[in-house]
Order: sequence, then structure tokens, then C-alpha cells
Amino acid sequence: MDSLSWEVIGVIDTEGDRAEWTFPADPGAVRTARRVVRTQLNSWDLDSLGDIAALLVSELVTNALRHATGPIGVRLIRPAGLEDVLLVEVSDPLPVPPRERAARLEDESGRGLQLVASSSRRWGTRPGESGKTVWFELTVPG
Repeated sequence: MDSLSWEVIGVIDTEGDRAEWTFPADPGAVRTARRVVRTQLNSWDLDSLGDIAALLVSELVTNALRHATGPIGVRLIRPAGLEDVLLVEVSDPLPVPPRERAARLEDESGRGLQLVASSSRRWGTRPGESGKTVWFELTVPG
């Protein structure tokens, strides 16, 4: 078993144009999520999106850890017919959607959603069967 296996509850799918993982609500999930996102994007020849996707996933997984308990899902999707878009989703069991807030200079947190909003093409939230999903789109360089 590799060092990644104990940090991932389940690898749901990494074939085709979709990759999905489930992580425990544990601080190590942030590092592992960054790593699997970069690895998957490299396998799709989308290395140029690796840093920004990993950073934004890191922010959303950190938010999920801070506000929710239970497993955290991360999904990467290359939508059919949209070669210039990468859709990234982070799900958690808390149904309350996150809210963007204006962090003051002295605040140590509160900038994650601002970063997602300013770095992505579009972003949003949607309710799930149990919890919510925060998603964002990145433009694939062409």
C-alpha cells in the first residue's frame, strides 16, 4: 500500500474525462487532494492548470474541514464538447452554502472564496442529496 492509500477513503473513478476521490475529514486530506489533482491533470496533459487547480482545491477542502464533518469529495470533469473547460467540484455533508466575505488585512482567514472567484472562469454552489458541492471552472489553455 502506498502512502497515499491511507489518506484517501475511496478512489471512485480516474478513467476517461472524469476523476473522483473521497477523503476523510482530516487535515492530511488537503495535502493529498492537492497531490491527486496535480497527478490527474498531468495524466490529462493539463500540467498548466496543476498549480491553480491544486491551490483552489486546497482552499475548498480546507473550508470543508473547517465547517463540516464527514467525508469530502473532490471531482475533476472535462465536460464533453467543451475542450476549453475543466470543472472542479468539492463536496461535503454540510448543507449550508459558503459565503464570500471581505477579509480585513489583519484577518488570518476568509480569503478562500475570494481567491476561487478571482482565479476561476465561473464558480458556484449547489445543494446535494446530503450536503453541498462548491464548484469552479478553469479555462484550459488552447
